Amino acid sequence: MNVRPLLIALLLPLPALAQGFAGLGTTEDGFALPSPDTRLQFPADHGAHPDFRIEWWYVTANLRGADGRDYGTQWTLFRNALAPGDPGEGWQTRTAWMAHAALTSAEDHRTAERLARGGIGQAGVTLDPFRAEIDDWVMVSIAAPGADPLSALSLTANGTGFAYDLALAATGPLVLQGTQGYSVKSEDGQASHYYSQPFYRVTGRLDFPDRSVTVEGTAWLDREWSSQPLAEDQTGWDWLSLHLDGGARLMVYRLRGARGDYTTGTWIAPDGTPTPLAPGEVEMIPGTTTRVAGREIPTAWRVRLPARDLDIAIAAMQPQAWNDTRVPYWEGPVTATGSHPGEGYLEMTGY
Repeated sequence: MNVRPLLIALLLPLPALAQGFAGLGTTEDGFALPSPDTRLQFPADHGAHPDFRIEWWYVTANLRGADGRDYGTQWTLFRNALAPGDPGEGWQTRTAWMAHAALTSAEDHRTAERLARGGIGQAGVTLDPFRAEIDDWVMVSIAAPGADPLSALSLTANGTGFAYDLALAATGPLVLQGTQGYSVKSEDGQASHYYSQPFYRVTGRLDFPDRSVTVEGTAWLDREWSSQPLAEDQTGWDWLSLHLDGGARLMVYRLRGARGDYTTGTWIAPDGTPTPLAPGEVEMIPGTTTRVAGREIPTAWRVRLPARDLDIAIAAMQPQAWNDTRVPYWEGPVTATGSHPGEGYLEMTGY
């Protein structure tokens, strides 16, 4: 769903943090609201939406190294408006930025975090040419003139004990999530604008203190913006994106709340045609748990989508893939076995 852990929500007033996970259920007075009448426009919607409170650019990749090992990477840039209205300029700007990078293998999980103020050149997103950055972490378009800017990207990040430099090339179209990019998150109607690019092929390099590894694989980009994407009683979510054998993609999420779970997603055909799933049409059933950072986290799942004869088991590559950031959460690569084998990424918050 990528409602994504808006970890920048730590910049909200502290009392707000009790309303929905990480404050994402707080009221949105003064900010714009998503509308089902809005039609997304590209490339304009690749850029920032300052009238909305929260927004993110999010890339996960499943990689195979020339060393025979499997890896996963995460690159995320979050924008948070600290107040509605004109964001201002320079040091007076009312925009904060946060970013996360991670590198995961079967043996290890490494995470890094960056914080920045908007308006001073340290972080931000520009459209012409497309560039999203914070410090020296950069996602920049390398697309041919006239092509969609997100059709080809260069992606770099680094942290303690790791760095990566990846090139992403899209082999399919952008996909609108929900109904024409309007993605509902609760029975109360909280929503976001949400689209994905789930068709990247990836090549590049991972750097460790003692070696570099050439890699290739697949990646998935999510773009989402809103002002109150959760209901006040929703305490967290479980989000899954999958590249399935045969070329289809699947995105599903389960929002956990006091009134029960809200579960939905999108089936994406190999040609990129999306079929939105009705609430409750897909099942996400937690299985075996792992003790992670003092919490019991479900690192094995069963996912059922009867309309597609899909019944799969999800297993984490690295059960300890815990992002120990200011608002911590679990995020890591997974494999799918059963009726529709594949690979992808799982994110779990609020545990």
